[in-house]
Amino acid sequence: MRKLIFGMNVTLDGYIAATGDDIGWGGPPSDELFQWWLDQERASEMSLYGRKLWETMSSYWPTGDQQPNATPAQIEFARNWRDTPKVVFSSTIDKVDWNTRLITGDAVAEITRLKAEDGGPMSIGGATLAGAAMQAGLIDDYALATYPVLAGGGTPFFTALDSWVNLNLVETRTFPGGVVLTRYETRR
Repeated sequence: MRKLIFGMNVTLDGYIAATGDDIGWGGPPSDELFQWWLDQERASEMSLYGRKLWETMSSYWPTGDQQPNATPAQIEFARNWRDTPKVVFSSTIDKVDWNTRLITGDAVAEITRLKAEDGGPMSIGGATLAGAAMQAGLIDDYALATYPVLAGGGTPFFTALDSWVNLNLVETRTFPGGVVLTRYETRR
C-alpha cells in the first residue's frame, strides 16, 4: 500500500495562499529549504495535483532547468518534476503534458485505488484535492514549512473535518529566515 503525503509552504496562521490566491508572502525559499523539498520530490513516485496547483507548477517547471539563473537544485527539481508520473484531478481542463494523466471523475475513489497499489510514496498538492483526501482519511503524512508571516485569510492548509485526526510528530527542523518545518504521521 502506498503512502500519501501532503506537504506545502504555509503561513503561521495556516494559509497556503493569501486572499486572491497570492503565494508571494513567503518569497523564494532558502537554498536549504528548497533542497529539502527537492529531496521529498525525489522520494515520491507519483504526484497528485488539483487544477490550480497544476497550473502553477506546469507554468514554470517544464523549462525551469533552462532559466538563466537556475541553481543546480532548481535544474534537478525541474528534471525530476518532468520525469515523475503525475495525475491531475480537474473537470475544467482537457489537456495535460509532461508524464501526466488527467482524471475528471471521483478524486477520492481514484486516490483510494492508487493508494491500494504497490509502490512508493505519492505526494498530493492543492487545497481542494488534499482537503477531499483529508476528509476521506487518506493522508498518511503532513509536512508544513511554516513561514513567519500572517496572511489574515486565504486558502487554508487544513480543511474542516468531521472528526479528529490524531498525529505523531516525526520531524522538526528550522531553516533560514525563521521557517520551521514540522512533519507528522497520521496515527492509525
